[in-house]
Amino acid sequence: MIRSDTVKQILEHYRVIWALGHAQSVMGWDSETYMPEEGIKGRAAARAEIAQLIQRFMLDEKFVKLVEKAEEEKDLTDVERGIVRVLKRDLKFYQRVPPEIVKEFAKVTSEAFVVWRNAKEKAKFDIFAPHLEKIVELSRVIADKLGYEEHPYDALLDLYEEGLTSRDVEAVFSVLEPGIRKLLNKLESAGWPKKHPLEEVPYEKSKMEAAIVEVLELVGYPKTRFRIDVSPHPFTIGITTPFDVRITVRYRGVDFKESLFSALHEYGHALYELNIDESLAMTPVGSGVSLGIHESQSRFFENVVGRSREFVAKMSPILRKHLDLSKYTDEDLFYYFNTVRPSLIRTEADEVTYNLHILLRYRLERLMITGEVKVKELPELWNNEMDRLLGVRPKNDAEGVLQDIHWSHGSIGYFPTYTLGNVVAAMIYYKHGRVRELIAEGNIAAVKEYLREKVHKWGSVYPPKELLVRSFGETYNAEYLVKYLEEKYR
Repeated sequence: MIRSDTVKQILEHYRVIWALGHAQSVMGWDSETYMPEEGIKGRAAARAEIAQLIQRFMLDEKFVKLVEKAEEEKDLTDVERGIVRVLKRDLKFYQRVPPEIVKEFAKVTSEAFVVWRNAKEKAKFDIFAPHLEKIVELSRVIADKLGYEEHPYDALLDLYEEGLTSRDVEAVFSVLEPGIRKLLNKLESAGWPKKHPLEEVPYEKSKMEAAIVEVLELVGYPKTRFRIDVSPHPFTIGITTPFDVRITVRYRGVDFKESLFSALHEYGHALYELNIDESLAMTPVGSGVSLGIHESQSRFFENVVGRSREFVAKMSPILRKHLDLSKYTDEDLFYYFNTVRPSLIRTEADEVTYNLHILLRYRLERLMITGEVKVKELPELWNNEMDRLLGVRPKNDAEGVLQDIHWSHGSIGYFPTYTLGNVVAAMIYYKHGRVRELIAEGNIAAVKEYLREKVHKWGSVYPPKELLVRSFGETYNAEYLVKYLEEKYR
């Protein structure tokens, strides 16, 4: 795959950068799983130093010249062009954002995570607000340094989804918002917004953990390259893609579908990383291309596969083995897994209402970045917009503005990728055409192979929009998601 001598030299230098990123990944995973709370005092400083060290290696004069030289070479392979493209994007960030900003951002966000966790436990936004103010201020600086054509938020969107702009996001929501509202009104008229009895049934954590392991065995996870842990907010991290990928799950002790589908969601993310071609490992293109494409894989396994009647039938014997479900048929389980009801918490939201949660966050983030909304105003604005979009109102900050971890990580511009993921998952469902049939046959391996060929194996070789056109003939078409929801819930 690598023919160019220049690109070979680039990859030799990049190995050090990759190794530092590997260390950052291990530190990040440990921070959210096993690190004692006061360990953050050293961890924040260490991660800040490593972030600055990565920038120093990226900006090495010889390395920059090699990338520039490779960019001018003709007859590069697609992989080589991908490597140059990804490094040019990274260099743009490090050349335009001063080292002191990179270091401060790493330090502030490392500290903010612990503060956010405490603020959420106490349901007091005021505890977290000063840290978020710093993060928003630094994000504005980064957006200005990176540059943009129409809106400062576009510079932040591009960090998570290459080439994405506010215009793209608005185009998606212009289809989704009315389509979802129309479907939700129909469901409400039919009496759907009601609780299922299983939502109140408690479970033993150890039994749920055992059930999840068996469900993941059903979809085929590689035990020697994968592990499951517990954290306050479920996540997936590729420590060494595709050889060491880890997920976490949260257990609340009641309403077992939350943990079950959280595990399937994170498995979708992990599968993407695990299926990237091994020849791309430890290179700039050896990971998922964007958060939107990544989210399409997690939502595909969580919703399209996991919540289908066919898959419910496959995993119900496992669930019955570990949980007391004697009162409930498979059809009961199907309806429990697909209950539609406006709710407060994004991670627990159903397929129909989920994207309205993202719309709320997207609008608030854009207003924060321009300064039209102050951080201190967020709780009230959040509650009002939640009421308007979903007809529910948080009783406290933990149910509202503090529920997500993302702002403590500095991930402003991230949330729209969740909706892109839902859109692309629906596109894949229709482009494939036989997903449910293969699940009914017990041939999930064929579904996984399709995803590997169309999405996974390419890593970051192609930018997200180009990958979608190559594999599916078009980019983010929200009409597929509206169609999928209407057909499923009518």
